[in-house]
Amino acid sequence: MTAASLPAVRGPGAVGMPAGAGLPRAASHASARSERDLRLDLFRGIALFAIFIDHIPDNFLSNVTVHSFAFCDAAELFVFISGFAAALAYGRLLQSDGWRIASAHVYHRIWQLYVAHIFIFAIFAAEVSSSIPVLHSWSYAEGFRIDEFLREPGTMIIQALTLQFQPQFLDILPLYMALLAAFPLVLAAIARHPLLALVPSGALYAATHLLGWTVPAYPAGHTWFFNPLAWQFLFVIGAVFGFAQLRGVALVPKSRRLTLSAVIVAGAVAAIALSWMIQSNFTDAADPLFKALAPYIANKGNLGPVRLASFLVLAFAISRLVRPGSALLATRAARGLIICGQHSLHVFCLGILLAVLGQFVLSLYDGAILVQLAVNLAGGGLMIGLGLLIAWDKAKTRPDRAPAPATAAATVN
Repeated sequence: MTAASLPAVRGPGAVGMPAGAGLPRAASHASARSERDLRLDLFRGIALFAIFIDHIPDNFLSNVTVHSFAFCDAAELFVFISGFAAALAYGRLLQSDGWRIASAHVYHRIWQLYVAHIFIFAIFAAEVSSSIPVLHSWSYAEGFRIDEFLREPGTMIIQALTLQFQPQFLDILPLYMALLAAFPLVLAAIARHPLLALVPSGALYAATHLLGWTVPAYPAGHTWFFNPLAWQFLFVIGAVFGFAQLRGVALVPKSRRLTLSAVIVAGAVAAIALSWMIQSNFTDAADPLFKALAPYIANKGNLGPVRLASFLVLAFAISRLVRPGSALLATRAARGLIICGQHSLHVFCLGILLAVLGQFVLSLYDGAILVQLAVNLAGGGLMIGLGLLIAWDKAKTRPDRAPAPATAAATVN
């Protein structure tokens, strides 16, 4: 794919300035739509590709995704950007049309997420069930945690519709729906003062870890893998920074010393994580540091404090190194990722289904390296192709409309 085949993406506006400041209301709305921080789309696109790659077991490309360079992975990146983008999109509505209209848009988005979740659940179940007789292995269904659904579809379909039954790979959208459900209250609190949202959110996060709070799932004894009581803290942190950008307020002072410290810490973490990745490819023995930190890093479901701290340091360092006008955003690879990030709900759904299909293909061919390469290239090409198709369709059907501002929870356009 050549650079000419990718449509030009809109450059970021003056990040840090209030949207439409000093303009008439109609002009302000047009300005808000055209001001888009492409860094959000870029890193959301990176998260989409990392999720696709990491969801294919024993995929050699998973050695170069986020988790190999930090004590976190694409999930943290996705949730943080989702909170940030939610504040930008619904914060504008809050300022222009009021809390009730902003809330209505939030819940309309939740409905869209729900429809998308049920849609990919149906295709997911069809993919797995049709693969079982080909592979002659029921363990394939067990690996996706959908075996009970296939045994008792009449009972389990109700649990799936109520989000209590969440097979492998299909636990991300329910998390976003849960986070968005409380977002109108979070947004109202942030608009008054960031601490009114951060303090209760942080307290809930701490209580979840100290008291072991979880959200029950089905079958009995199961819980939501992504515990929304914990992950809401990262989402709220992202929303606080997003709303601050919308208002042109700097929450963290510009300090070379602070930036250098963050880069050094993030670099040290990356070196450690990379050494673990390299070691894991040659030996099963774990070094003492990994043994000490593994219980905290592995606590992904409850967003362990080490994972959270690692991500926040990494996000701060990258935000200082990659500025809104960075030449990186205009590169060929970045433009493909940005296109995916701008249409992330569609691309996310496709990526999940392609990961299931990719695992089936690799099971047929024993995970041969050339087959892995073909699966990764085909999957990535289809994801970018879908993003291009949606962008082309919108350009043809709504040529006078600029790309919509980033919205919440992997649901941009």
